[in-house]
Amino acid sequence: MTPADLSRTVLHAVRRAVDENALRAPVPARVRVERTRPGGSGDYACAVALQLAGPAGLPALEVARILRELLAAQPGVRRVEITGPGFLSFTLDAPAAGDRAVLDAVREQGIAYGHGDVLRDEEIRLPYAPEVRAAVTADAVRRLLAAQGARVRISCEGAGDPEWGRLGVTATADAHGTPPAPHTPLAPPAPLTPLRPVPAGATAAELLERLGSDAARWGLLRPASHDRAPLGDDLLVQGEANPFFRVRYAHARARALTRNAAALGFTSTTGAVPYGSPARPLLDLLADHPGVLLAAARHRAPDRVARQLEAVAHAFFDFHDSCPPLPSGDEKPSAAHRSRLALAEAAGTVLAGGLSLLGIRAPAHL
Repeated sequence: MTPADLSRTVLHAVRRAVDENALRAPVPARVRVERTRPGGSGDYACAVALQLAGPAGLPALEVARILRELLAAQPGVRRVEITGPGFLSFTLDAPAAGDRAVLDAVREQGIAYGHGDVLRDEEIRLPYAPEVRAAVTADAVRRLLAAQGARVRISCEGAGDPEWGRLGVTATADAHGTPPAPHTPLAPPAPLTPLRPVPAGATAAELLERLGSDAARWGLLRPASHDRAPLGDDLLVQGEANPFFRVRYAHARARALTRNAAALGFTSTTGAVPYGSPARPLLDLLADHPGVLLAAARHRAPDRVARQLEAVAHAFFDFHDSCPPLPSGDEKPSAAHRSRLALAEAAGTVLAGGLSLLGIRAPAHL
């Protein structure tokens, strides 16, 4: 990781903290990092916490702690320490080590990559309005919270629609998440905040007849809950202008790469060669994925997952076109092809896992 890479990583963490309401401060245009002076700690130091403390209305040490949580697991960063009045000091990994760790984690955890137990001591009740968009949103939020270890119960505030079942929803459902640690008392149930997104303006039967379950769920979940859900026939268009198609096509293309590589007699290998700049946006998105899932669960915002999947699909196609994972013509498979295939497969796995949390299928063929 170069100083420029580290500066971008810190700036990205600041943006995430602001987006997640952990910090209330303007995001600076750039963040400066410097080589640690003799006698200092780590490889680089950054004073951004001191810069943000005043606008955020928080002590610099508290700002530094918020940012350290977001930065500690970033690829290429071995350790983050807080020194002095609030400086962040970074010790970096060898350049390829962080990337390899991300890809190994995706390969090991599969579609559960990004799941965790941060919310394991929480018991959450989610009432929702008797309307199809609220029902689908509650189901997706239940899945997201359970994936972070919470115990969740959703319940409709009125009479449910039997057609919701064809959208993967039941009027009342439980998700148990991760059992709490022994002798750890559960947190009191959070105050009830009913889910009432802007209504869909259509019934489940109407949406199912016109769009089918998968496209209907995407159309209902992709916009933020306070925005109207566009539910036109463009959700069914098989073209680049349709984000829903693009996400599922990226997954299907990643699966096809694995099949085609097997036919050529080779498989993927993580970290065989450095990935280089064309892969950086995709690697960064895969590294950010666990944080996106946790934020989506905490904020009851499945739209964040949908936007993340769109970004992964876009970065996947950019990488695929710049660095083809398969050899062409008489070219023999090389270490670079094996590494590129590993990255493409990881992208496909993340897309499949994210779609699953939204209750949407990820076909291997489109």
